[in-house]
Amino acid sequence: MHRVVAQVTHRIQERSRARRTAYLARIDAAGSGGPHRRRLSCGNLAHGFAACSTGDKAALRSGYAPNLGIVTSFNDMLSAHQPLERYPDLLKAAARDCGATAQVAGGVPAMCDGVTQGREGMELSLFSRDVIAMSTAIALSHDMFDAGLYLGVCDKIVPGLLIGALHFGHLPGIFVPAGPMTSGLPNDEKSRVRQRYATGEATRDELLEAEARSYHGPGTCTFYGTANSNQMLMELMGLHLPGSSFVHPNTPLRDALTALAAQRAAQITALGDDYRPIGRIVDEKAIVNGVIGLHATGGSTNHLLHLIAMAAAAGIDLRLEDFDALSSAIPLLARVYPNGSADVNHFHAAGGLAYLIGELLDHGLLHGDVETVAGHGLARYRVEARLGADGQVEYVPSTPTSCDTAVLRPVSEPFRADGGLRVLSGNLGTAAIKVSAVPEDRWVIEAPCRVFVEQQDVKQAFERGELDRDVIVVVRFQGPRANGMPELHQLTPTLTVLQKRGHRVALVTDGRMSGASGQVPAAMHITPEAMAGGPLAKLRDGDVLRLDAIEGTLNVVEPADWDARENATADLSGHHVGMGRELFAAFRDYAAPADRGAGVFGSVTL
Repeated sequence: MHRVVAQVTHRIQERSRARRTAYLARIDAAGSGGPHRRRLSCGNLAHGFAACSTGDKAALRSGYAPNLGIVTSFNDMLSAHQPLERYPDLLKAAARDCGATAQVAGGVPAMCDGVTQGREGMELSLFSRDVIAMSTAIALSHDMFDAGLYLGVCDKIVPGLLIGALHFGHLPGIFVPAGPMTSGLPNDEKSRVRQRYATGEATRDELLEAEARSYHGPGTCTFYGTANSNQMLMELMGLHLPGSSFVHPNTPLRDALTALAAQRAAQITALGDDYRPIGRIVDEKAIVNGVIGLHATGGSTNHLLHLIAMAAAAGIDLRLEDFDALSSAIPLLARVYPNGSADVNHFHAAGGLAYLIGELLDHGLLHGDVETVAGHGLARYRVEARLGADGQVEYVPSTPTSCDTAVLRPVSEPFRADGGLRVLSGNLGTAAIKVSAVPEDRWVIEAPCRVFVEQQDVKQAFERGELDRDVIVVVRFQGPRANGMPELHQLTPTLTVLQKRGHRVALVTDGRMSGASGQVPAAMHITPEAMAGGPLAKLRDGDVLRLDAIEGTLNVVEPADWDARENATADLSGHHVGMGRELFAAFRDYAAPADRGAGVFGSVTL
């Protein structure tokens, strides 16, 4: 085991010992005494199976057949979740085939940042994670189930499902993905059209055509954002079946993997001899494996929030310093848009997660001695899923070499020696930056700042020519307590154009970018946020800022009147009503800081 990986894991274990011990005691108590369904009164139980088929009723009445609870994020507006419509029937049939039953326990909301980007709905996006966690708890609260099957794909959905599942940590759980859509318009071509539109060189019709050719069918968007980072995490944390992350929807192999998930879930309940509760699988080593996967693949910076919150739900105290330390030891092995031009289909074809997991295991960069839903040891995930002649899933060893070293490389020949994520600290607070796609000559930017509250104002200033120079754009009052911490993707084309004109530019914000800043240095998630009185609120136009991703610092060259300045305020009332935002006032009031997960359940939940 690599020295840094071992040290960070030990540090997390020691820091978490009391909370983790209490968590495990709680789930062990919840799991004692066999299926809870047997303890229900006759009236309770009859309500629970009233609408079932005759055969399922008989199995549920007996109390001895495993009953699987399906928690689904299906809706047919979003491409990633539309394929889940067929899953309940597939899972129920597969469960019956192995003597079990399955019921849809409940649904959770699934919203898309791609649809809400730059709109009022985006200010509900991050908080939807906690709504999903609570919805998962409600779905499982009927106490009818021996295991969970969690159907989710995108940004907040998988983290929310896992947080909820971990609060029922005595139940085994398998996450069942939908897979990516087929490749459409190449990502670099789409990016060029976006930049042309930002400068007025492309029409709206041209932009819409490019976007429609990129996002064109059922399945996850093919760029490597939070949705596909979620799938990577579930596989490296042992919560997917091996090889299931990036198989296309509505294919025979996808259906076979879905059916196999139900069969495996039935095998790992407390009713059998291979009991695998999810709260035991998600331990400190599994969390570290997730962070390592994030670094090795150049995954979404949203997981600087989500992994902390997911770990907390299992009584594990993960911190930004752990991400930073692991980043120094983990090489970047994948180049997938926005860190390259390839999409996840190219990544999967090059060898995908099976090859990547094997490389990391062979070089002591992953914990192999972990429990997974497939059995003991992460080596079980060094395989590719194939469809056998009988229509069932077969596993074959992963390719021994990458099939495309422009997309996926061995540890001996990485794209970068480190993971490209940095934690910045200084007199402006603590921030995160992703530099895996940023040219090295842009890792240090020192320039006067221009301060904004609304991202639309940035675009307007750009259109007036006011930003056509070296500048650090500051967008503040974008944190969780201000307006729910929306992503600020709409700034990317504007800032990219300025950088391509030769200017030295950067973004500094207490909001999110999801890593989609691409080649523009972006210090994000600044804590404390401006709304909480952070130093960001003191900045004024013209203050000189220095962002140094090499030294890991973010500072303002303090002007003479710095200590005497009062914090700026912002009228955010327009962000707190309309589009349902008034319903989330309590979330804004009680949200944890970004470096503690930005959730409403506290820094570590038990």
